[in-house]
Amino acid sequence: MTTEIRTDSLRPMTNIQIQQTREFVKSLDEVCQTYWDMVNVGDVLSRELHITPELVILYADAVEDYNPWYEGWRMNTWYIPGESPFGGAIVPPLLVSHFVLSVQFDHTKPFAIGSIHTFHDTEIFEPIPVGATVRISAKAIDKFIKRERRYVRHEVTVEDVGSGVLYMRETRDILSL
Repeated sequence: MTTEIRTDSLRPMTNIQIQQTREFVKSLDEVCQTYWDMVNVGDVLSRELHITPELVILYADAVEDYNPWYEGWRMNTWYIPGESPFGGAIVPPLLVSHFVLSVQFDHTKPFAIGSIHTFHDTEIFEPIPVGATVRISAKAIDKFIKRERRYVRHEVTVEDVGSGVLYMRETRDILSL
């Protein structure tokens, strides 16, 4: 019998993927906290995201939203200004929302166990132009108990790094076990 750890032959993995998977599984042995225990009201985390035409295409293809308003890239031409009723190409309205979790959870801390996204409300103020660099900020604004379950509420803002234009705001609740 071999003691070599093998990867799933049905899902080939690169060496980096194998290393990251092993590190993640090993980190589960560390002392883990719940999201409720890790977050304090007033905590703010933020990151910048450059929204490239390639990122927009990957997202639009994944959600099958083939709107010409989002096209800021064309084969053999690469970047183009694109066209929409707002001028150039724009970002699909909820693309940035998918990146909020990468901000909301502090990657420098051990893995938070038992959290479920239970509420989401988005307000969109301006279309985001393809090529923009945005700052996504998540602030813990409340912790509350409802029906004997613990929740953390966040207010999320997405604004342009250069001009400060507020593109969108979200309220999100995370149920913590």
